[in-house]
Amino acid sequence: MAITDNGVSLKHLVTMETLSNEEVLGLINRGLAFKNKQADFSLKRQYFAANLFFESSTRTHKSFEVAEKKLGLDVIDFDAKTSSVNKGETLYDTVLTMSALGVDICVIRHSDEDYYQDLVDSRTIQTAIVNGGDGSGQHPSQCLLDLMTIYEEFGHFENLKVVIAGDLTHSRVAKSNMQILKRLGAELYFAGPKEWYSSEFDVYGKYMELDAVIETADVMMLLRVQHERHDGKESFAKTAYHEAFGLTQERYKKLKESAIIMHPAPVNRDVEIADSLVEAPKSRIARQMQNGVFVRMAILEAILNGKA
Repeated sequence: MAITDNGVSLKHLVTMETLSNEEVLGLINRGLAFKNKQADFSLKRQYFAANLFFESSTRTHKSFEVAEKKLGLDVIDFDAKTSSVNKGETLYDTVLTMSALGVDICVIRHSDEDYYQDLVDSRTIQTAIVNGGDGSGQHPSQCLLDLMTIYEEFGHFENLKVVIAGDLTHSRVAKSNMQILKRLGAELYFAGPKEWYSSEFDVYGKYMELDAVIETADVMMLLRVQHERHDGKESFAKTAYHEAFGLTQERYKKLKESAIIMHPAPVNRDVEIADSLVEAPKSRIARQMQNGVFVRMAILEAILNGKA
């Protein structure tokens, strides 16, 4: 991976940990250039992309598809429900097939953490791998669109107070964001149920009660309660969670005038955030979705640069 005269160049994008700060900022600025119609891009040849989603997705899946089509890539249709996965085909063999067919980029979401390791280590598979989310592991494109949204708002990361609140241990968004935000100079705080907090987060920030930090927060980043990744034994009541850990109207009023609200979505309304606040003046949730298209264009362009 590197910065070239044509922008960032990547072989794969599977985790934020492999990106330098320079590459992160390069992708953000390229995403902003696409958004502001200040970027020139043209394909040197025909390229094919396939979106292999083995978990449900609206934003990530369709955002990549829009980004691919904006760049002029040919998008190969893939539906896990009607593929040979139902005959016992492994993920490796699915991607091996795509590579043999000449697919240049595979965007993959899968329930297994680190599913991508065998794919990027393969000597046979030539298709580039972009991680669209691996279990409770990482979600690099979501992280980059979050970073783009923050950077677009503030113009920097240094000393920004970012509160990440909610279902922390099950969130790939939290894990991707906390690592890179810390490296870029942000000051991190974690909030939410204590049983959904892990000591591994201690090196990135500090756990605090939401009400103790909300008045000084620059960015309030809320996380969805991911019931599908729980064991089903936890006791959960929507109203009680919202009152204890969610962004209520009362908490919203305590935010600084310059503060922004973020959420990777889908939003559980009146759980992580009051229904009336999803599109409130301080909310950037819709903008995050919009920015997702442009930063994913930057990611795909960087992959094409790597192939060139």
